[in-house]
Amino acid sequence: MEISKAEIASAAAAASAAHSNTQEELMGSEVLVKALQAEGVRYIWGYPGGAALYIYDALYKQDSIQHVLVRHEQAAAHAAEGYARATGEVGVVLVTSGPGVTNALTGIATAYMDSIPVVIITGQVPTPAIGQDAFQECDTVGITRPVVKHNFLVKDAKDLAITIKKAFHIARSGRPGPVVVDIPKDVSFKKVLYSGYPEKIEMRSYNPVRKGHAGQIRKALQLLLQAKRPYIYTGGGVLASGATQELRTLVDMLGYPVTHTLMGLGAYPASDRKYLGMLGMHGTLEANSAMQNCDVLLAVGARFDDRVIGNPKHFAQNERKIIHVDIDPSSISKRVRVDVPIVGDVKEVLAEMIAMIRETPVKPDASALAAWWKTIEDWRSRDCLKYDRDNKEVIKPQYVIETLWNMTHSDDVYITSDVGQHQMWAAQYYRFDEPRRWINSGGLGTMGVGIPYAMGVKMAKPESEVFCVTGDGSVQMCIQELSTCLQYDTPIKICALNNRYLGMVRQWQEIEYSGRYSHSYMEALPNFVKLAEAYGHVGMLVERPQDVEPALREARKLKNRTVFLDFRTDPTENVFPMVKAGKGITEMLLGSEDI
Repeated sequence: MEISKAEIASAAAAASAAHSNTQEELMGSEVLVKALQAEGVRYIWGYPGGAALYIYDALYKQDSIQHVLVRHEQAAAHAAEGYARATGEVGVVLVTSGPGVTNALTGIATAYMDSIPVVIITGQVPTPAIGQDAFQECDTVGITRPVVKHNFLVKDAKDLAITIKKAFHIARSGRPGPVVVDIPKDVSFKKVLYSGYPEKIEMRSYNPVRKGHAGQIRKALQLLLQAKRPYIYTGGGVLASGATQELRTLVDMLGYPVTHTLMGLGAYPASDRKYLGMLGMHGTLEANSAMQNCDVLLAVGARFDDRVIGNPKHFAQNERKIIHVDIDPSSISKRVRVDVPIVGDVKEVLAEMIAMIRETPVKPDASALAAWWKTIEDWRSRDCLKYDRDNKEVIKPQYVIETLWNMTHSDDVYITSDVGQHQMWAAQYYRFDEPRRWINSGGLGTMGVGIPYAMGVKMAKPESEVFCVTGDGSVQMCIQELSTCLQYDTPIKICALNNRYLGMVRQWQEIEYSGRYSHSYMEALPNFVKLAEAYGHVGMLVERPQDVEPALREARKLKNRTVFLDFRTDPTENVFPMVKAGKGITEMLLGSEDI
């Protein structure tokens, strides 16, 4: 039976009437909360203040989103990105105007440098007061512009729902990153008609390429299969795109050696012999030597930064063909000229590459690959990560990490880290077999992230064990978050490698500045055991190597308590291997004898 035009018009009118009946009048803050609920947000980390109080009032009236009150806005941003790093979901932050924003800025920049999806909602002074030097006013859009993927200033409450939809879409798609949504106070209390959250979003000016160019992938595959000394170099982009299974399939099909950047650890199992260890400034001899001497390099979701290749001129001395896969076209040929650029989502590009390998009769040159592996094994035989394991007088920091790995690597464990020597030792000696288990600040190198990261991870993964590896310098930058751990019952284990120095600074001063230790010794450290107890937690002092394993076992037994383990480690220990500033990645110091 054919429907008449009159019947169609009548049905449309009825639908329109029904739609209008679903509209309700809400304050802007209430629209915001409904939008966050529609995005499936479970946690918000934040700190209230005048410009954000209507938003906080709207949060008070609902119970599906848990707000976590941190003790400093920087920690809010770090905890949200820790959550995002562990889950791949968008972390959410809520702070007030002025100092709320500026305090959060370090965390925003940290997320930006490591391509972590975070949405930061900031209160702002009322619209008429913007530009009038009002109390707690700052130019949030201007201040954050260099360290966000995008930012919005919402001037009308009617735009809140669509703006939040855009913010989450931008944060999680393409190359992920932080997005700021600045909401003036009058926008948060103005009432508007709300008819629901948009189901989809189209942005003509933002449409990241996902599918790689098939012709470029074929060129890349031809180079890879003809290679005599192939190498696969991967970074955080593999984890961001959820492409670890595709990477593992590709490496296993080809039988090629693989390495990770600091941000890519866990993408391929560290326990597999094809993994050569982390590369770069504190990478292994075999990983760096293979990088320098390969003839075909497949770079996947990595950016050839200064900590990876050292001096670009030294890196360019050896002829090699470079294939670079990345979703961000601006990262390709930025520091190193590449021969086959492939712009696209890593997961999709690797999947297509695998399909092409299965279809082609061409196989890698087995004899050339065997010779290449023999060379690699010769490099590996030098054991560049050796240290004095027999020392019974003082705790070697590497021993703490190795002991932790031996005890936990088969369990459901996440490791967060602050920044410094302890971070490098954790990256070197905790051999990650799974992705998103290693949570640290790479690009910005932000001290103080360890405890907030651990809080965020523990909220995301409450049944998992979460260890924070930190130092006596880093841990004090956000140590007030021990209070947050107690309030929100996030029992984490803090392993402080306490050498009484700003260790990495001291190491550089020893090697590059003739041992002039300018302001790198910590002369007035707190009693961390008593400090932990003052915050309501358990503190343990560990001073002898034979006590390391028992202390860790005891801490693990206290499943429902946060435990601070103060390991008094050798203050003279340095991180090796090491590439000095301005040197090439194979110009490595392998130990104190090379200084």
